[in-house]
Amino acid sequence: MAGGMHSDVTREIGMRIAAGDIAPGEVFTIAQLEQTYSASRTVAREAVRVLESLGMVTSRRRVGITVQPREAWDAFAPQLIEWNLRGPFRHRQLEALMEVRVAVEPVAARLAATRASSAQRAELRRLAARLRSLGDEGRGASDEFLEADIAFHDLLLAASGNLQLVALRVPVREVLAGRSRLGLTPSIPAAGTLEEHESVAAAISAGRGAEAEAHSRAHMESVWAEILADNSLA
Repeated sequence: MAGGMHSDVTREIGMRIAAGDIAPGEVFTIAQLEQTYSASRTVAREAVRVLESLGMVTSRRRVGITVQPREAWDAFAPQLIEWNLRGPFRHRQLEALMEVRVAVEPVAARLAATRASSAQRAELRRLAARLRSLGDEGRGASDEFLEADIAFHDLLLAASGNLQLVALRVPVREVLAGRSRLGLTPSIPAAGTLEEHESVAAAISAGRGAEAEAHSRAHMESVWAEILADNSLA
């Protein structure tokens, strides 16, 4: 019960800070949290500890808890990404994550073409075929499509053999899942989406790095353009 209460309080405060309801520079105290959220001191302190670990606040004796500027926050933290996607800055968050994907996934595809194992190459082809099948059935907005899409891009980054790129799997998962939660994944995938997955998988399997990079970049830029054009997020 205490753990659930702590999670609820952390989420409530975190979402308010992420939404800008509690602005950078604002100061509050543990006592205020206890009163506002009808929480125990232990729960309030644990919530602050989590927010500190995300860089969202700092706590100093005789000063209180101070909200930090966004530049200090852990931008790749799954909790923070989720809070941003559920708030008024969701468009900015999706754009930022897509900019990262455009920058890194094509390079990961090029590296995977030379570093992926035989098993990884085969699995990429299988996942691309799975996406094709689900997309052709008009199930692009289904949980099954999302699961296969996340698995494909997870594996692409892993197959790069670069641990810094592998570490980006979590934010990539969050942007894919976030688009799905927001109802932005169409039942019929956008033209070229399914083909680019298949082309990336085929190029990686054949060891054609430049081709894998080009197809990955075309796919990333297509999704990026969709997000930039989606006025419903603004």
